[in-house]
Amino acid sequence: MQAMQYEITLPADYDMEIIRTRVATRGHLLDDFPGLGLKAYLIRERGAGSPVNSYAPFYLWGTPEGMNSFLWGPGFQGIVDDFGRPRVRHWAGLAYAEGPASSAVPVAATRLCVPLPEGVEPAGFVAREADRALAPGAVACAVAVDPDRWEVVRFTLWAEPDPPEPGDRFQVLHLSQPGRAGLRSGRQW
Repeated sequence: MQAMQYEITLPADYDMEIIRTRVATRGHLLDDFPGLGLKAYLIRERGAGSPVNSYAPFYLWGTPEGMNSFLWGPGFQGIVDDFGRPRVRHWAGLAYAEGPASSAVPVAATRLCVPLPEGVEPAGFVAREADRALAPGAVACAVAVDPDRWEVVRFTLWAEPDPPEPGDRFQVLHLSQPGRAGLRSGRQW
C-alpha cells in the first residue's frame, strides 16, 4: 500500500465552489480506477479552522502500478493543466483499519504527521501510532511512513465534522473507494 497526497494552496479570495463543482462533476471518474484503494477528495477553507484555502486529495493505492498510471495519465494531467504541477507527497503504507464508524459516509479527515524521534526503535513507535488511530467516530485510518524524513503520517476519515484528533483538518467532498475491501485484507493492526 502507498499513501499519497498533494495539496494545492489557493488564493485567500478563491471561490471554493469551483472546487466543489469540480469534485461533484469529476469525482466519480476514479470510483473504479484500477489499483486505487481509496481517494478522499479534501478541501480546507480559510477562516473555517484553516489558515488557507486548499484542495488536497489523499490516496491509498493498493498497487504501485495504479499510482503510476494515475500520476502519468490524463487524470493527474488535468490537475497540472488547471493548477500547475503540485508537490506530491507519498509514504510507504504500513497499516489500514476500519474504524468504529466504518459504515458511515465520512465528512471530515485529519492528517497528523509525527517525526520519528532519534534513538527510538521505529517499529515500536509506528505500532504505538497505529494503536492510537481508531477513536470513536473514525470511519477508517491509515498509517504510513516517509523513511526519507523519518515521519509517520496518520490519516483518518471521520463520520463527524469536528473530529477529536489533532492535526490538519479537512472537509471530505467525495470518497472514491474501488479497492477499499482490498485494503482491509492487507496489513492491519
